[in-house]
Amino acid sequence: MSWLLILLIGIPAGAGTALAVAGRKADRVAPLVSVAISVLVLVAASAAAALRPALWVRFLAGAGFGLDVDDLSALLLPAVAAVAFLVLVYAAAADIAGPARFHGLMLVFIAAVLVTLTATTLPALLFAWEVMGAASYALIGFHWRQSHRVSSGLTAFIATRTADLGLYLAAGAAMAGAGMSGAGASGGGMSLAGLDGLPGPWRDVAAGGILVAALGKAAQLPFSFWLSRAMDGPSAVSALLHSAAMVAMGGYLLLRVQPLLAASGWAADAAAWAGAATAVVLGLIAVGQEDLKQLLAASTSAQLGLVTMAAGVGDAAGGAAHLMAHAATKSALFLAAGAWLAALGTKRLADLRGAGRRWPLLGASFTLAVLALAGIPPLSLWATKDNVLTAAREHSLPLYLAGLAGAVLAAAYAAKAAALIWKPVLPGTSAGYDSEEKGSRTVARWQQVPVTLLAVAAALSGLLVLGTVGDVVRGMLGSGARSSLPELALSGLLALAVLITVWKFGGSLPSIPGALSWLQMERAAHFLLVRPVLATATHLARFDDAILARAAGGSAELTRRSAHGLNAVDTALDSATDAMAGATAGAAGRSAITDEAIDGAVSTLARSVRAAGRAARRPQSGQLHHYYAQAAIVIIVAAVLLIVVR
Repeated sequence: MSWLLILLIGIPAGAGTALAVAGRKADRVAPLVSVAISVLVLVAASAAAALRPALWVRFLAGAGFGLDVDDLSALLLPAVAAVAFLVLVYAAAADIAGPARFHGLMLVFIAAVLVTLTATTLPALLFAWEVMGAASYALIGFHWRQSHRVSSGLTAFIATRTADLGLYLAAGAAMAGAGMSGAGASGGGMSLAGLDGLPGPWRDVAAGGILVAALGKAAQLPFSFWLSRAMDGPSAVSALLHSAAMVAMGGYLLLRVQPLLAASGWAADAAAWAGAATAVVLGLIAVGQEDLKQLLAASTSAQLGLVTMAAGVGDAAGGAAHLMAHAATKSALFLAAGAWLAALGTKRLADLRGAGRRWPLLGASFTLAVLALAGIPPLSLWATKDNVLTAAREHSLPLYLAGLAGAVLAAAYAAKAAALIWKPVLPGTSAGYDSEEKGSRTVARWQQVPVTLLAVAAALSGLLVLGTVGDVVRGMLGSGARSSLPELALSGLLALAVLITVWKFGGSLPSIPGALSWLQMERAAHFLLVRPVLATATHLARFDDAILARAAGGSAELTRRSAHGLNAVDTALDSATDAMAGATAGAAGRSAITDEAIDGAVSTLARSVRAAGRAARRPQSGQLHHYYAQAAIVIIVAAVLLIVVR
């Protein structure tokens, strides 16, 4: 059944690449092609979840390229594919400029996410991780003519890329540890499922590296700030990347390697407390936001904190259920925010007053999703969140209280997001319209339908941890955490009390110092990371100029002198040939041929060297996307060879 996995990943990857390369020629058909491909992906993902295909090919000595649909990925594959389909339907209706490039990049990104979900070895995970990061950079900075958007994409890329180095560290530790244990010959040392069996020191290095990489991708502390800048991307990008895909993959990776975290003895606790801290700190930041997309971004980090906590306390079922419920909830909210931005030209909360009254279906869908985000019974995040909190309480009471504080804050920022959209429009409200872009004052029907469907999914996803379905999920993932009725009641009452209080004050909460700037986390990262890296690069450049450049110059001089020497030899041969020319006519003829052959060979060699030098300069453009395009071509060729020659 490996062909099913190849189709599942190859169809969006191939179609996305074709659309992106075709450019403007494919603009008219790109939205239709993209939606059709997403339907095929949804069908293939559902079939893969039922049939459980697997694929393994030899990649390098001691390292295989493995994909497999197990219990965890079988739960998430159809959910991610469904969200991707609805987001692409919305994007097709939104009429985004440059549709071929946009939809092509989205499909390539989706293919990378699918590989991430099914990867069973570190080489496969690294391959998907790289493509996912590069595609996210291109999508966040999609409107490349606006420099601040490109800058935001670059900030997000560098922040996550820095954390991604941990994954390479983990791969190195796995390879070294496998060599010590003798597992390298079979490739077992690079298997994600076998990392907990690495020798002690290498196991700790692998756990630390994966933890850092996952925290970066999931926008957990201290990497959370990049998600704020990522909001400069199109709303459809935010709805996919920051709900069901990119940030979700950080939490998913921790759930995948939970045995490794537990085996290390310290990484599980580190993950749990990092998630709890993010839920509280980013919850406070979300409460203090005045921009709807910024509020949703901060709440994404906070909610992914609960998934990270679930991985730390060993609650795979609760973490996976919360991941899926959050994906439906947050994608609905991001799409609604994008529809209002396109219609009214603003995403400031104060300027969105009365937006729900103006578009009742969109307002009702937004309200349903935001109540789920608040944890109001019986909606999804109320149940999935409590499942995680129950596992946290069994692990540590302080950890449980921190998670509960994050849940209370969720009710506050969700209520703030919903409080104004049903209030009557004030006389001065319209003055804030068109402050960010020119609004159309209309919302297309096919922009509203995906939001409604996702909101319904957000309401019902709590069944993943309740009743018979919850028992099945816990049985599949081997988790025994189950919330009691008193715990569910307490959580629901707290959320409802906070919601009513915030609603009564009209969504006006006191300003939290530093919340709008996300506690200056980006500036701190610049001071602690960017400056040292730039200083190191400057010193290396000086070393290059002083040492390496001189060495290259010396080599060139040596080559020049060698050429002069060869020329002298050639001249000597010419003289010898001339001296021998008088002996016989036949000898003269042969000497002439030798002379011409040597001259021709030297000239041909010189022309080849000059041509190679000119060709070598062309890829060295200094443009980051050119280098990534070259790397992508090499990776694609390698992947094709792996599939064909195996």
